Amino acid sequence: MQLKGVRIEIPEGCNIILGQTHFIKTAEDLYEIIATTVPQARFGIAFTEASGPCLIRKEGNDEGLIEVCVRNLMNIGAGHVFCILLRDAFPINVLNAIKGCPEVCNIYCATANPLEVVIAETEQGRGIVGVIDGSSPKGVEADQDRAKRKEFLRKIGYKL
Repeated sequence: MQLKGVRIEIPEGCNIILGQTHFIKTAEDLYEIIATTVPQARFGIAFTEASGPCLIRKEGNDEGLIEVCVRNLMNIGAGHVFCILLRDAFPINVLNAIKGCPEVCNIYCATANPLEVVIAETEQGRGIVGVIDGSSPKGVEADQDRAKRKEFLRKIGYKL
C-alpha cells in the first residue's frame, strides 16, 4: 500500500464539502438538497462510482464549479466519493441536510481552507484515509482574539 497526498482545488470565494456515498442517485439527491435549502447558491457536484462503468457523475448550476469538482475527483481517484463546491452559501447552510441524505456515509470535511486529501493506493484502487484541512494551530486565542471572533460572527449574521 502506498500513501499519497492530493492537493484539492477550491476556487476563490468557495467552500468545499467532501464525503463518501454509495449510490448512483447521489448527484441528483445532493443537487435537490442544495437547491431547495439555499436557492441562491451557485454550486457544482461530482460523484465517483465504484462499480459498473465507474463514471464520475456530475450535477450543479455552475459549469465552472462542476468542472473543478470533476478535476478534484479525478485527482483523488477513489470510488464512492462526492465533491461539492459552494458559492453564495456556506457548508453550515446545507451540511445537516446532506448528512441526512440516505446514501451519504461520511463527511470528510467542509472548508474553505487549503485542503489535501490523504489517499491509500493498493492493487484494487484508491481510498480516502483522511484530510489535512488548513494549517496547524499556532497558539491559543487571547481575549482580543476572542473579541475578534465574536465580532466576525455578528458581522456575517450568524450571531445577534
